[in-house]
Amino acid sequence: MRVGVVVNPIAGMGGRVGLKGTDGKADRARELGATPRAPDRAGEALAVLHDRAPETTVLAAGGVMGADAARAAGFDPEVVTEGGEDPLGTTAEDTRRAVRAFLDRGVDLVLFAGGDGTAVDVAEVLSDRHAVDEVPMLGIPAGVKVYSGVFGTTPRDAGRVAAAFDRTAEREVNDIDEDAFRGGEVETELKAVVRVPVADGVQSSKQLGGGSVESLAAGVAADADPGVTYVLGPGSTLGTIKRELGFEGSPLGVDVWRDGAVLVRDARESEILDALGEDNVVVVSPIGGQGFVFGRGNQQISPDVIRRSSVEVVASREKLDDTGVLRVDTGDPDLDDELRGWRKVRVGRFERRLMKVV
Repeated sequence: MRVGVVVNPIAGMGGRVGLKGTDGKADRARELGATPRAPDRAGEALAVLHDRAPETTVLAAGGVMGADAARAAGFDPEVVTEGGEDPLGTTAEDTRRAVRAFLDRGVDLVLFAGGDGTAVDVAEVLSDRHAVDEVPMLGIPAGVKVYSGVFGTTPRDAGRVAAAFDRTAEREVNDIDEDAFRGGEVETELKAVVRVPVADGVQSSKQLGGGSVESLAAGVAADADPGVTYVLGPGSTLGTIKRELGFEGSPLGVDVWRDGAVLVRDARESEILDALGEDNVVVVSPIGGQGFVFGRGNQQISPDVIRRSSVEVVASREKLDDTGVLRVDTGDPDLDDELRGWRKVRVGRFERRLMKVV
């Protein structure tokens, strides 16, 4: 097996000095006394990999970005890119350059040490090279924030999983807004879906769970922005949201609401289009058991409406458990293709759950 190893040496430096992340804060972290921890954690993982699969061929970024830790673990790595001695001299582009070199040389796994930001860098290269379905990635947890489901539970677990996996599964790469996090808010964003080895030692993503129809309705109402036009689909879940917004909606119809006023009740497509403003949000809930978000019972929300709006999908956790996947059938194949993929579904006031639209 050929494994490409890259280490983000500044990952995690900001944690212990209270910076809640290191993106753009490495110099400040050092001023506060932080020292690099990612190379040591990479070394733990690679030592286990060498112990369990010493025949592994290791390709590595140079110096502190991988080769040093690989040699310390007992490997004789093929160095694919230059690496400096100063961890603060490395950049995200250095990580991406190493991953591109791994792909050029045909690795079977990209093993990286870092946090969610590093995971995003690796995933971007896999996606850009159209290798996201062919080459799996696995993270050695070393960052302050590790929200993505692509990391080993511990560095040793990452080494164990890398040494002996025989299948992969799709997992999500999430990143968090560090400035918002420092201010006490958790704002995650789905960045990619990648292949990751399947094993007990791979951590679950930190998706937000819990929630209820009442709480998700309260969340939608609380997040309603001034000047934004909301197109609210049919069904009981949306009925609860409409009541939270202060009106009794049409149970089987589509209502349009903005700034505390119902613009159109039980609207036709033409009426929805006439009511749309500059900023529009379509709020829909899938049909239980079937999973259709568009194309069943809400055809008034046409492709023209959808293309002029952002889309928020809401549902109870129980409905999503019964549904499995989400589906679209707008009548516009190109739009259906655009809507397919992974989407966060609101299941509570703050909680989201990742679902796939097929």
